[in-house]
Formats: sequence, structure tokens, C-alpha cells
Amino acid sequence: MGNETNKTNKVRGGKFFKKYLSGKVIDIGGGQDPVIPTAKVFDLKDGDAQYISKYEAQENYDCVHSSHCLEHMMDVPSALSQWWSLVKIGGHMVITVPHEDLYEQKIWPSIFNDDHKATFRLNQVNSWSNVSYDMKALCESLKNAIIIDGCIQDNGYDYNLQYKKISSKFKRIYRWQFSKNKVKRIFGRFIYQLLYNRYYLNGYYNSGSPIDQTGGGALAQIQVILKKT
Repeated sequence: MGNETNKTNKVRGGKFFKKYLSGKVIDIGGGQDPVIPTAKVFDLKDGDAQYISKYEAQENYDCVHSSHCLEHMMDVPSALSQWWSLVKIGGHMVITVPHEDLYEQKIWPSIFNDDHKATFRLNQVNSWSNVSYDMKALCESLKNAIIIDGCIQDNGYDYNLQYKKISSKFKRIYRWQFSKNKVKRIFGRFIYQLLYNRYYLNGYYNSGSPIDQTGGGALAQIQVILKKT
């Protein structure tokens, strides 16, 4: 999973940025992929986002943005509450996290990122994960929070591959499609399409594991937008 903010921005319209990402913005966990060029990036070099109130003033930002950072926090509710405290009255918070069924695919601990400490679902009572949080319930617990929108973003996600056990050999072919090498990329797409039905959809393997589709171009996440009243 990488460059998720950049991928997500491609499915956001101009109105989104004007409405939610204007003014003074902090991007928690933004790293080398900030949501907008003018955002203040708060990352590991700046401190522990679990305790961000030690480093940042309350109600100091028009928007708090965080993409794929919350799942790395030891105490998710506490971290989110501190992030929320940075939002000005009338401001917004935009949070994206991996969807536990689309990304983790019912395997825990995560086989795709061993630093993940929590999984997330949206508007679901039950979960297969014992470290799962429902984003709707989590956000509703925040003081003076109104949920503007909560949605599953699955652009480019192939549900036919979900939960499939795929051998390492066929995973390599899958990844070839997204190579920076143009020749390899074209060849990879051709081979993948040729083998898709027989070896990806209808293949049954005793060993292997699901594909991390976010390594290609797919989104497998939940986005929630909040406003502070």
C-alpha cells in the first residue's frame, strides 16, 4: 500500500478540495504524499501522532487530514480524539483507513503490513477481526462531530480476486502490469489477461495468499468526512 493519498485525490473532484481542504491544513502521516502542497505534514520525524496534542495546538486547523495512519495507532479512539481536537469550529476532518474486508481480506495479523494494529469497517455491527472499529460509531463518539459523508472507496478493485489464494508466481505476473518499465507493463497486462480466467478466477491452490490490490492502482478503503459544530 503506497501513495494512497495521491490515488484518492484522483477520484476527488475540484469541489472537494475547495470545500474540505481549503485554509490551514495539517496532514497527519502525510510523509512524501501530502494531500495538498500547502498542507503541514506531521510525520514520524515530528513526533508520535498517538499523542499529537503534545505538539499541536487545539482548534488550530481548518482541516485535519489523515490517510492510512490511524491503523498504526496503539489506541485508536484516543488518537482520533486528539486529532479531532486540532479542528477549528466549523472546520473538517477527512480520514481514510483500509477496509478490513478489501485490504486485510479476513487475515490477521495483516500479511500486507505488519505494523497495522487495528482494522476498520463501516456501519457494520459485527466483524471477523477482534481489533476492529466501526468508523461510523467511532466518529459519532467525537464531541460536536457531524458526519458529512462516509463511504467505501473501491475504485479499480476486482472483487473476483478477493480472498483468493494466489501463488507467488501468479502474484508476480499480476504486479508486472504496474511496472515502471513500459515493455514489462504491456507484456504483464497481456499475460495476466490471458491467464485470468483459468489461473486467477478458477485456480484452486492449497498454498498461497490473497493479492494486495492496492499495490496496483486499486483503492480498498473507507473515507469519512466530519464537520465540527
